[in-house]
Amino acid sequence: MKLAYAYENAVMDLTETPNGNDVEFELRLSSEDHWKRMKEVQKRFESDEVYTDVLFYPYENFRIRAIVRHDYYTDFILELMKHRLLTKVEWS
Repeated sequence: MKLAYAYENAVMDLTETPNGNDVEFELRLSSEDHWKRMKEVQKRFESDEVYTDVLFYPYENFRIRAIVRHDYYTDFILELMKHRLLTKVEWS
């Protein structure tokens, strides 16, 4: 089973790229409010005990790159959903 998700283009642009045992996400958020939500996602992963689960690289203009370990992919997607950055998550 694969985890599928959807988001509104008005909220962000998202690109997902496999990279070995990781998945890289490039996100460009559309507003300060969405940026704050993304920072909450970042805070959640940076406050746990696993330092390499998700690595975040913020850029200017509400852009961020996240490198997600394969075994934390589902957690990352669900955290995006929790903060209303995604509109739909389902197993396909």
